[in-house]
Amino acid sequence: DRATISNMAPEYGATMGFFPPDELSMQYLEQTGRPAGHVALTRQYLQQQLLWADYDAAPEFSDVVELDLASVVPCVAGPKRPHDLVPLKEMKKDWEACMSSPQGFKGFGVPDEKQGSSATITVNGESCDLTHGSVVIASITSCTNTSNPSVMMAAGLVAKRAVELGLKVPESIKTSLAPGSQVVSGYLKDAGLTPFLDQLGFHTVGYGCMTCVGNSGEIDPEVSRAITDNNLIAAAVLSGNRNFEARIHPQTAATYLASPPLVMAYALAGTVNIDFEQQPLQTTPDGQKVFLRDLWPDDAEVAKYVTQYVQPALFNQVYATMAEGTALWQSLEAPSAERFPWKSDSTYINPPPFFAPQAAASIKDAYCLLLLGDSVTTDHISPVSRIPPTSDAGK
Repeated sequence: DRATISNMAPEYGATMGFFPPDELSMQYLEQTGRPAGHVALTRQYLQQQLLWADYDAAPEFSDVVELDLASVVPCVAGPKRPHDLVPLKEMKKDWEACMSSPQGFKGFGVPDEKQGSSATITVNGESCDLTHGSVVIASITSCTNTSNPSVMMAAGLVAKRAVELGLKVPESIKTSLAPGSQVVSGYLKDAGLTPFLDQLGFHTVGYGCMTCVGNSGEIDPEVSRAITDNNLIAAAVLSGNRNFEARIHPQTAATYLASPPLVMAYALAGTVNIDFEQQPLQTTPDGQKVFLRDLWPDDAEVAKYVTQYVQPALFNQVYATMAEGTALWQSLEAPSAERFPWKSDSTYINPPPFFAPQAAASIKDAYCLLLLGDSVTTDHISPVSRIPPTSDAGK
């Protein structure tokens, strides 16, 4: 949980979150299979270097921020910046406000007469209705969130209950699961939750930066065409920590950051324009309305799964063979040179010229390369995802 909070620093406008190590940190090292000698050495070193935390003693801070824990409620972040938090209970109202508000960080500027735009398409033999707010990408994606056993088990349990009730994710949604490590795949499998995730389309696609960095791949052509032809504000929901406009996909004007079990909930609902308290996610084949509260596991159930299935032996087993990789990885040809052999004709990566040796010289009358407004990031300047041919940059 500490690592997750630290990693989600963009949501609270910080560069990082820091929890000084203590005995709980050592328990984590033990749980993840570190040798007893390594744990003892780590404890001794931190204490000797005065880096060990005593949370019972009041530390001295230059500034203290008070937080009323009663004010902490479930939230998502979006639709265009990670620090624009939206309490879950206000999500529907916030979405409706964004639709009407002028184009900006919290607005799409959709005229009133266009807010009812919709399209009905067929995807993999299933009729799907798309409108503003329809989810077209739902990804439990590789980030610190997906190395947190509590939220990953919770997502699996939501999937389990949904499948048992006969629910399914609409075919118009591109779903994926990119765990934070192979250990996550191991304990989800041991807990018997993997088949339920698979059945809802959350198949494991790999490990590493994927949808969270813009590598979701293409959405279904029919979905893409419907978004373009009807000027729909489509949505992506993922468990990453950054959601700047079009970072996730050029056709998802709205992107919300959510916990893994909430990603599952929005995938089942098929829209971000929903009040989970008042509106059902879906209706079962026999006509029963299913609300989020019907699927959500309680803390005790999640803790039981974590205690039973997240064991040091699993970490040791995975770490012992991690460097071997798959057969495909082993078959890759790689250069053996001491330095990276740059290819001058590469269109993907070239050595930056400013690293080349050059004589020192004063810079005079230089032009400003970029004069940027608020919230313009490296994601906007140098996107990782592909550049569509029809975009300004593509043209």
